[in-house]
Amino acid sequence: MSTDDKRIREFAYQIWESEGKPAGQEERHWEMARKLAEAEALAPSKPAKAAGKPAAVKADGIKPVAAKSTTAKAPPKSTAPKAKPA
Repeated sequence: MSTDDKRIREFAYQIWESEGKPAGQEERHWEMARKLAEAEALAPSKPAKAAGKPAAVKADGIKPVAAKSTTAKAPPKSTAPKAKPA
């Protein structure tokens, strides 16, 4: 079995599982998996270890600083039981 066939089989299995393991959908799953494997093979490969995106720089050469959120957050709700009225 070629590497391509193994990848298609893996994709088909993942699709089958994600749909709740339905019976009678083998051909549709296999075709979807074949297309996914084909697209994956055509996609440019990513480097093994990405250094991340470089920081954006304005035209004046200064890196912008992310603004802090000014929206107020509600305090967490208490989990203590409420007192019953007498």
